Order: sequence, then structure tokens, then C-alpha cells
Amino acid sequence: RSTPRGAASFDVHATPAVTVHMIHSPATKPSLDSRWPLDPDIEVVVTIDVTSRTVDDNQVRCSQHYYDREGRELAVAWLYLTCVEVSLDVDWSRSGRVKSKGKDKDKAKWTWGPDGQGAVLLVNCDRDSPGAGGTDSGQADVRTPADLQDMSVMLLRTQGPSATFAEYPVVLHVPESDADKVRVFHAVRGDAHPLYKPVLGPDKLSYVLDHAGHGDSTFYVEGLAFPDRGFSGLVSFSVSLLEVPHKDSPGTPIFTDTVVFRVAPWIMTPNTQQPLEVFVCSIKQGLDSNEAFLEGLRALLRKANCKLTVCSEQDSRSDRWIQDELEFGYVEAPHKTFPVVFDSPRNRGLKDFAFKKILGPDFGYVTREPPGKSVTSLDSFGNLDVSPPVTVRGKEYPLGRILIGSPLPWMAGRRMCRAVRDFLFAQTVQAPLEVYSEWLSVGHVDEFLTFVPALDRKGFRLLLASPNACYKLFKEKQQQGHGEATQFIGLKGNEKKSIDEILADESLRSDNRHVQRCIDWNRDLLKQELGLSEQDIVDIPQLFILTNSRADALFPDMVNMLVLGRHLGIPKPFGPVVGGRCCLEQRVRELLEPLGLSCTFIDDFFSYHVLLGEVHCGTNVRRKPFAFKWWHVVP
Repeated sequence: RSTPRGAASFDVHATPAVTVHMIHSPATKPSLDSRWPLDPDIEVVVTIDVTSRTVDDNQVRCSQHYYDREGRELAVAWLYLTCVEVSLDVDWSRSGRVKSKGKDKDKAKWTWGPDGQGAVLLVNCDRDSPGAGGTDSGQADVRTPADLQDMSVMLLRTQGPSATFAEYPVVLHVPESDADKVRVFHAVRGDAHPLYKPVLGPDKLSYVLDHAGHGDSTFYVEGLAFPDRGFSGLVSFSVSLLEVPHKDSPGTPIFTDTVVFRVAPWIMTPNTQQPLEVFVCSIKQGLDSNEAFLEGLRALLRKANCKLTVCSEQDSRSDRWIQDELEFGYVEAPHKTFPVVFDSPRNRGLKDFAFKKILGPDFGYVTREPPGKSVTSLDSFGNLDVSPPVTVRGKEYPLGRILIGSPLPWMAGRRMCRAVRDFLFAQTVQAPLEVYSEWLSVGHVDEFLTFVPALDRKGFRLLLASPNACYKLFKEKQQQGHGEATQFIGLKGNEKKSIDEILADESLRSDNRHVQRCIDWNRDLLKQELGLSEQDIVDIPQLFILTNSRADALFPDMVNMLVLGRHLGIPKPFGPVVGGRCCLEQRVRELLEPLGLSCTFIDDFFSYHVLLGEVHCGTNVRRKPFAFKWWHVVP
């Protein structure tokens, strides 16, 4: 602003709603009569904390003086201000409630950790709407009040004179790069009930607010996509006050407020979490009948006080391996948590089971399919596990680490498809680790490792299948005079071999030396990447046999067990009977019962005999979510 010729000083006066800030160097001082010298380094800043009721109702008088001998005033400059409020607010503090008028916060920033900031958004992947063909996120409308509970609230506050907002429109907008990841509904008054108008989303980048200036407008935001390759999970929304010089102009922002959400990751729960529900398939006909297994399983679940859901043969289409078809996890925001089933691309008889029978109210669904539908055995979710919480070299993983079976890092071979691996790595909070499982015929991590709860140390133990432990046990029994006791062998009908024959079989011993080296490679990796010591690992006796350079279990694989809190359902190994008891069962009891675990050996003979290599109980477990909040993680 120009100053009158000869001006030497000025002062500033304002109406009560206006605060005047003088920014100057320490050496610059006002005179005794509060006049400031005219100095180009002095800056006058005015702020208003109260919105205007009418246009130009707040005034600042800036009088600039030069003085002759009489001290005459040369000029007075008037600044007229209209204060409006435009604020976009979300649950920035992660308290479960939106607090408007927050001060000293950067709403456009999202940070991890217990002292972090930023709102959380759920993928609306359940089905609260009866009759909907898919997940709620696939619907471009709100059909039930329950659907709103899965969404995050966003408040837009506009206050000030209506005449100002008539001239300067308020626009809510989303970047084009984020628009296909979210959908926003505006709660507007209907004749009888509130209406929820879709205003932003895959085909809508902006929304002009009608009737701005009248307080809060409530918006509901739903996620449409989980974090994945090329999508970190961060999405932003902005509100802008536009200056529109003429009706055909797109307008220019004169003020913008921005908020950021992070889409909640899919979180997998480990064996050590308490079980809520066990899923199992019923096969009643023929040699593949699992009625004996179901009878033993029901008895186990009564001990564990756990719900049992039996999938009919019609629903499973005679595919009993539900553990391979799907994995249970959950999503969590400060205002809502619900389970989400992750459907594998395996797609055998149980292909549609999770979508048709599990997806429902407050039970979400997600899947990933590789291009071309080409899958291998390693795409089954028996090849997916997660550790309990661990600390590694001072870094905490309070939600554990996901384990994925793969070839050796420097070798080609079967590998879980990239679509699934990219998804798992993109969730961030469980820092996936690839272990070596391709040495197995089926290639699943659950064939040689599992985790069980324990009362001491880290609160769990890692169980590893161990040929060395089996040979050691059989050698002990031979030395005790029980070399003629026989072990059931599942490869040729009802073949049995005595302890003496097993110990004398050099080909079998060579196979198991190779298997032990493969398991030991993983042992060293898991100790390093999960922060384990030898005291955290329990070796479970097991033998394998190589077929075309890959390994199958020689007898039912006890590591491939069902963990239900302190109760373990273990495949019955049909081992050598010594003193009226199976010595394999007895050794496992000696290893695990001191940890406070109860071992129940379940007769799963036919599943083993008919489907070699997939030696497990054919069950899947939904478990209690962690008490730990994932946004407290420090990646």
C-alpha cells in the first residue's frame, strides 16, 4: 500500500473481534504514544476468531502519520473484513469421535504410533444389506443404518453471511488418484427420514455444497479398496472456497482445508489368539468320509468351549480342505471392528463358500486373483501363517509377522502368486516374511511349523517338525528293547514298518537328512527374523519321504495341528506302541503338557490315507482380534 508523502509513523486500531499482531525486529520499538515508525520490515497481521454476522461487520483502522511542528495527521486507511468459517474435520485424534475446531493440528498429515495422528477408514466389505449381490462397497447407495456404522464420519462446517457464500461457493473434492478408492455420502434431510446422497467416488470428483453458511454438514465415508500394490492406503479430501469471476469459470481456490484418512489394513490372527469359531467340512460318503474325525473334533470343541460350524458336503462340493481355501482376519477403526475372510485363489470345491456362506452383516470378504487364473499349491492358505507378537533386535511387531512359504530366495520354483503377496505386503502392519517351503510336495508352511501358546517366556512356542527328534526317539525305544514295535506307513495301503526297519532304511535316512537341512534353514531364518532363541522352539518328531525330490510326511503330520487356546487337536500318528501307548503321542505330551497345553489326538486316518501330503485336520478357525490398536504400530 502506498503511503502519503512525508509520512513518518503510523498506528493501528481495530474493532473488538479483531486481533492485531505487529511483526518487527527486536530493535524496532513504538513511541510512547503507540505510534510505529514507517519501516519496510514491519508487518501488520490481523486475525478474527468470530465469524461475521453481516458482510464487512469487522473493521480495522490503520492511520499513518507524518508530523509537522503541530503533529498533524496526514491520512487514514480503512480495511473492511468479513470472517467466514470453512473447516473439514474427521476423527483426527482416533478417539472414535469427530471434534471440530481443533487447533494446532495438521489434518493433512497421517502418522503412525501411539502418539500419531490421522483418521482411519474401513473398507466396507461386509454385507449389511439383505439381498445385495456382493459387499456393501459395491452398492452406490446406503440401504440400512447398519451400513453407516461401517463408515467414517467427516464434518464440514461453514458459518458466515449467506451473501458471502452465494458469491464464493464451497466445493468438497477428492483427487482423481483417490476417487476409485472411496465413496462419500452426504446426509440430507428427507421428507420422513434422512437421505444419504452419493456425492464423491469413482465417477464424482467434486461436490458443490448447497446452503453453505448454516453450520455442520455430515458426510459418511466408506473405503472401496484395501492397501495394495500401488496404493499405500492414504486418501485425502479437501474443501475449497472458490472465487468465481463469471458463471462459466471453474473458479479459483482462495482457501482450502484438507484431511487425510488411512484405509485400515486386513489383519491376520495367530494361533495364540483365543478361538471364537471353528469351521469344518462334513464328508459323509465313501472312503473319504471324515465322520470319525468330526466325532473327535466335537469332543475337543466341548473342552475348548468353542463354537463349531459344519459345512455340508453340498456347500463344500466334497472339498474338505477349508484351511487351504480361506483365512480369517479382521479390520479395525476406532469406531468399529469386524472380521474379514480372505478367500484364496485356490478355487477348488470350496471356491464360492466364503462369498456365499460367510460374507454377511459385520462379516467382510476380500479376495485376490492372479491374472490368467494360474495358481499353484503354494497359493493355498495352508501356505499362509502368522507369528504371535515378537520383538526383533529392539523392533516390536505387536501384531506378529505373516509367514509365506516360497522357494529359496535365489532359486526359481513354485511361489504364491504376486497378487496375494503384494496384498499381504501392502498391509504393512504384519511385515511379511517369506520362508522356505517349496521342498515339500504340497509346499505349505503348516506342514512343518506352527505356534502354540505357552505360560512362560514370550507367551508362545514355535513347533517345528523334526526328523532328528523322531530318529532320536526311535533309537531310544530300540535300545529299550522295543525295536519290533511298528509304525503305520501311509504310502502303500496299510503298510507298517518296525522301529528296527525304519532305523535300518538308509534311503529313508538320506531323505530325512535332506528334510532336516531344509527345516534347519528355516529354523535359522525364523530365529533371526522373529527374535527367537532355541528355548522358544520345540522339535516335534516327524519323518518324511522324498518323491521326485520333494517331501511328503511318512505318517500323519503332528505339527499340522488345530490350536484352540490351551487345547490342541493333533492328527493321530499311529506310531509304535510301547507299554500300551503310542510312543509318538507320549513324546509330544511330554514336550507340550508342561507348557500348560492339553493334547487330544484325533483319528484323521482316512484324510491322510486318501489325500497324501495334505495331512491336517481340515479345519479353519476364526479368532479373537488383538487388543492392540494397529495404528499404534511403528512400521
